[in-house]
Amino acid sequence: MQNLEVNLNHIRQRIAAACASVGRDVNSVTLVAVSKTVGVEAVQEAVKLGITDFGENRVSELVNKRAAVPNVRWHMIGRLQTNKVKEVIDKAYLIHSLDRWNLAEALQKRAEMLDITVPVLLQVNISGEEQKAGVPPADVLPFLQAIDQLPRLKVMGLMTMAPLSDDPEHSRPIFRELAEMQKRLRQYEIPNVSLQHLSMGMSQDYEVAIQEGADLIRVGSSLFQGV
Repeated sequence: MQNLEVNLNHIRQRIAAACASVGRDVNSVTLVAVSKTVGVEAVQEAVKLGITDFGENRVSELVNKRAAVPNVRWHMIGRLQTNKVKEVIDKAYLIHSLDRWNLAEALQKRAEMLDITVPVLLQVNISGEEQKAGVPPADVLPFLQAIDQLPRLKVMGLMTMAPLSDDPEHSRPIFRELAEMQKRLRQYEIPNVSLQHLSMGMSQDYEVAIQEGADLIRVGSSLFQGV
């Protein structure tokens, strides 16, 4: 697991440099370690190295790894099917992938049954790619304004994914647009909507994401490479 420590130190240095380049406090950025390609042992090693937040794309992986490693925060970052809501709703610290109204309704219904409030991020399809999930930018405000119909949901922020590219600068306009959207939407003071988080940036572009305002970055391949 020596590679993990080397990889993590390298990522932390790059996070610190990205924060310094725009005058941000390094503690304002949370590294969500995307553990979908590794097993419980690697997660446990990452915890020993100080990682507190982990992300999974699949509900079954989140549930199983959370059972083995319960003392950290588990984020649901992949597309969530409505029939899987009951399995994950009380186990995810934060659901990053609220991307459609019927999922919001399913979360509300299950949360009522469990008498809990569910923290979510609204996934926005800034890039407009057909294969990507997310609410179109033009629909974000009406979606959020309707959320008070679903009082068990707490929208904590926004999430997006940039198109895959070898050049992280290609992601910058996408991330900048989401950050500007966050600022605009905050002015509306919508009930049950706090918009404190911006979840954006992955292994190939997290430094650009930090420079544009991300406070949650989802890093997997560069962290667990060679592990």
